[in-house]
Amino acid sequence: MADIIEMPKLSDTMTVGTLVKWLKKEGDTVANGDMLAEVETDKATMELECFFDGTLLKIFADAGAQVEIGAPLCAIGEKGEKVEAPAKKSAPPAEAKQEEKKAEPKAEEKPAEEKKTEPKAEKPASQPAEAPKETVTSSRVKISPLAKKLAAEKGIDYSNVKGTGPGGRIVRADILAAEKNPPAPKAAPAAGGGKPAKPSWPWRSAFDKSPIQAEGTAALSNMRATIAKRLVESKTQLPHFYLEIEVDAAPLNALREQLNAGLGNDGVRVSVNDLILKAAALALRAVPAVNCSWTDSGIKAHASTHVSFAVAIEDGLITPVIKDTDKKTVFEISTEAKDMAKRAKAKKLAPAEFTGGTFCVSNLGMMGISRFSAIINPPNAAILAVGTTEKKPVVVKDQIVIGERMALTLSCDHRVVDGAVGAQFLNAIKAHLETPALLLL
Repeated sequence: MADIIEMPKLSDTMTVGTLVKWLKKEGDTVANGDMLAEVETDKATMELECFFDGTLLKIFADAGAQVEIGAPLCAIGEKGEKVEAPAKKSAPPAEAKQEEKKAEPKAEEKPAEEKKTEPKAEKPASQPAEAPKETVTSSRVKISPLAKKLAAEKGIDYSNVKGTGPGGRIVRADILAAEKNPPAPKAAPAAGGGKPAKPSWPWRSAFDKSPIQAEGTAALSNMRATIAKRLVESKTQLPHFYLEIEVDAAPLNALREQLNAGLGNDGVRVSVNDLILKAAALALRAVPAVNCSWTDSGIKAHASTHVSFAVAIEDGLITPVIKDTDKKTVFEISTEAKDMAKRAKAKKLAPAEFTGGTFCVSNLGMMGISRFSAIINPPNAAILAVGTTEKKPVVVKDQIVIGERMALTLSCDHRVVDGAVGAQFLNAIKAHLETPALLLL
């Protein structure tokens, strides 16, 4: 009897997975440990592992489909064995649902374009006849959300693609066909007409990679939908308050230069963020009341210090976790953080690597942001927002000198962290950053 492989739960918040692509095809011989497909969860893209030896008899979900946890994906058995598709739980792509609605108008209704409203004959001659109602036709290209997302990923201008779906709607198959046979581009508008060309901003390339390329509604990825849900819950359910402190960053920058220029670091280059992660971990150890979480039964104190850091990826962000951060050297933190950030952007992190954090650091200093306030990442009780280092005039011993200053903003869950506790924590971080030799102990 064939063995059925179902959609597994690959993260703590996952409800559906998107089947990105199959790595095996029907009829292939497979073995325990082989990778069958790539599945996108709400946090990463992961490989689906085979747990049986045999032949891939049947694939039940196509690439691009959203499949609920526990729904059948494929069948593994003996070559030539007959297998029937079990009841599917797969949530088809959004385009299928929309096309079904388009294809089945209610029996008592005619399609919108066939409807006409005649002027009412009983209107007296002295009054103008009621104008016929016009059917409103959108000038926008009709395209399903999945097809639009696929077009953005493949860099296809779908405005030139001819749709084969109901009402001329562009569907996934049309985009795949356009990839093989690109349509001829439309003629350029006459001089003085049309939309102006994109300005040549230095950061333009970052926007060009965005999945939101044209007017309309972009389909949500699993990750973006989960981020939206969790951030709304955090901002509406957690009573945020904010504390800010300014740090003298000159000693920190001096130490970083010495570490990166010195011997014995095995070629590891330390960043400011690595030093901040270490400082946050030591501050959590000094002020353990921040290293806690709110639960329905009370405030949970964490025995270990696991500091996560925000990494921006293509369609959202993820927070890899440095486990036992306070017990690791800055060189170990740097090595681990660089490896995790690289794999996070490739969506190759394992669930254990982005869960279990007890505190989070969000650093936009490298992007030139002076200061900002971050939203707490539950179940953490606080998050630290780090701004850029700025040179500015400061007063030192009644003398105005040029100093290097960095703003730190702490967002706190007031159910767990009171103002005095948050202030103690920020001052502990400040002490470690302004006396950075403490980070090397």
